[in-house]
Parts: sequence; structure tokens; C-alpha cells
Amino acid sequence: MKKEVRLADIANRLQVSTVTVSNALAGQKGVSEELRERIKQTAAQMGYQSRAAAAASGKKILTIGVIISEQYLGNYPSFYWKVYQTLAVEARDQSCVLPFEVLTKEGEEALTLPLFTRDSKTDGLIVIGEISSRYLQFLKNETELPLVFVDFQKKGMSASAVLTNNFYGMYEMVNYLIENGHRDIAYVGTIRANNSIMDRYFGYLKALTEADIPACPEWVIKDRDETGYLTDIPLPERMPTAFACNSDLTASALIKILAGKGYRVPGDISVVGFDNYLYEGLCDIKITSYEVNVTEMVKAALTDIISQVREDGCVRTNGTEEETREAARQRVQIITGRLVVKDSVRVLSKQGDDGLALCDLHV
Repeated sequence: MKKEVRLADIANRLQVSTVTVSNALAGQKGVSEELRERIKQTAAQMGYQSRAAAAASGKKILTIGVIISEQYLGNYPSFYWKVYQTLAVEARDQSCVLPFEVLTKEGEEALTLPLFTRDSKTDGLIVIGEISSRYLQFLKNETELPLVFVDFQKKGMSASAVLTNNFYGMYEMVNYLIENGHRDIAYVGTIRANNSIMDRYFGYLKALTEADIPACPEWVIKDRDETGYLTDIPLPERMPTAFACNSDLTASALIKILAGKGYRVPGDISVVGFDNYLYEGLCDIKITSYEVNVTEMVKAALTDIISQVREDGCVRTNGTEEETREAARQRVQIITGRLVVKDSVRVLSKQGDDGLALCDLHV
């Protein structure tokens, strides 16, 4: 069987970087016209064919690799495991098979390719949950496969993304707490751990700002380290009446910590989460949460990756084919969820005992 020509082969022939070859063939800026022509001619001479073009030539069953970082998979089914399972069901109906690989911390740091990318059978990649920009750029350069990110996006990267409405979702959750009389509201989530947690934090701030509630720095509480791995959640010295957590998993961990300190939820402290997904048995209290529309998210991601593979995402407009193809690869779709009221929030007096929040009294 004739060996498939890859971008790296062309780069080695011309003694340039793989990124330069990729940019030249995709019509991106940063490459001189002379070099671009040399790269195109060399690619043609070597018999190079993009994976998308090869797939469009008649392959009916597509192979879409799926990657999830180990940080999102514990000893029990996680939210991202649910996303993969839903994706697998949808993929079957779309004549796609989904090889799956867990990206270890060591593999991410060492820039190790997933096993299923090491031959020519994989047509596209879906990454569920945020991983480092360094690894994602490596993955894109080395495989040249169409990419779709699920539940995150990366600034400056040419890849489609499908997100839940992180900002508005947390804004809605915090407004729900405010409507039920809470003014002393903490946010639980390590802001710089990933973009979803940061977006949810800004939704929290917007809700507070609109209600003229001061944001207290000591009520922004970390739940994981900067690389995304969960850690113990420290309680503040001055307790709020409610905690808005960046996930139901974090909310369940917090509820256990509160119980250990003698606090009842929702009797003493109210707690809300995000995702509306928690493995049965992790928490005895049903957590009020923002439900992510997983089914619509995976449908959007699957439609996007199939479009990229089979048609190269190209819809001709007044621009060039390369420009429209590149625009298609940078789509961002935001899927709205919904607030689900359960048992973890207590209704307080709308004005409170004296109309002031604890944070107002301690500035």
C-alpha cells in the first residue's frame, strides 16, 4: 500500500516547519507567495491529498476519534463520560465509529499522539473538555485532522467549538439565589483552571453587579489546582448564606464538607451547581442546577465534524475557497440549557433581617 503523504513529509522535503506548510495550503497569512507556490507544487508532486478530500471521495463510514483528559474521569461515571456516551449513540445513527482514548497527564506533557491517530483510518477528532493549548496545537499540526472542541474553545486556534451557555447559565443560577433572598453568595471554582469555570465566574459577577451586591474576594473559592485536578475546598472564615458552584461534582463535595462542619443544606446554607449531572450515591441532597443540553451539544459537534470531513466545511461565498474553509473551521456554537430547581436552596426574607449583606458589613 502506498504510504500516505503527510504535512510533515512536505515540511521535511522543503526544510520548513509543519505549521508553515499547513498555513500555506490553508491559504492563511504569514507565508510569502513564492514559498506558498513552492509548497503547493511540492505537495502536488508528492501526491499529497487532504484527509477531508480523501473522505469526500466516497468513504461512507467515518472514524472520529474522541479524546478526554484523565482529569475529568474519576472512579465513577463523570459528566464528560455522559457526554461521550451520548455522542456514541448519536454517532451510530450517523454512520460514524468513535475510537476513544483517555489523555493522561504524562501523555499531555510529553506530547504523545493518541494511538488511533497513528494510521490513516481516523477522519476527524473531537476533544471533550479543555486541555492545554500546547497539546492541542501539537495535535492539530501532527495529525492535520479536522477538530471540534466540546465544552470549551481556545483563543487563536483554528477549530470549531460547541459550548453550553456558561456565562448566562451561572448568571441565571445566581439570580435564582438572589430572587430567593440571598445576598451573601460565594463562588466555588478555580477561575484560571479552564475557560468554562472563568465564564461561569463572570456570569456570577454580572448577577451580583446588577443587584448592587458587592463582590467579596474571600468568597471566590478554589476547588482544584491550576491544571484542573480537584483539591480540597476551603471554607471562608465568614460564611455566606449560599454557594454557587461551577459543577454539581464540586457542589456535592462542598455539601459533604459543610456537613462535616455541622452545617445543614439547605437549612443553614444553600448550594447550587452546574451541569445537572451527578453520579447516583455521591450526594444525599438533590442539587438545584443548570442543566446542560448534552444531546443538542453532541448533535451539533457531530454535524460539524462530519461536515468538515465530508465537504471540508467549505461553503463557497464571495471569498476564496481557502478563506471559507478556514471560517468554517472556526465556528463557535453555544447551546442553551435550563435551570432545574431541586432541594438545595432555602428561601430567605427578600430584604433580610436588616437589608444588608455580610459583605456590606465588613468592608
